[in-house]
Amino acid sequence: MSTITFDTLAYAKRLKGVGFTEEQAEAQAEAQKEMLSEVLDTTLATKSDINRLEKQIIVLKWMMGLMLTGVVSLIMKAFFIS
Repeated sequence: MSTITFDTLAYAKRLKGVGFTEEQAEAQAEAQKEMLSEVLDTTLATKSDINRLEKQIIVLKWMMGLMLTGVVSLIMKAFFIS
């Protein structure tokens, strides 16, 4: 889960400066903070996400290497050891 720093007080003050009531400004600031947190939680990769993907890539590389070795040995056997 990612965390963000969002200055709700400054945001609410800015809204009050353009005519929002205090209640409207505070509600809007909280809604904005929740929306930003939700978006970041669902769209940004965390360090653990990246570590997990790196491990999966390493496993895939090993698997591809083993498959390539098998294919090469079959080709060698078929063409050169007949």
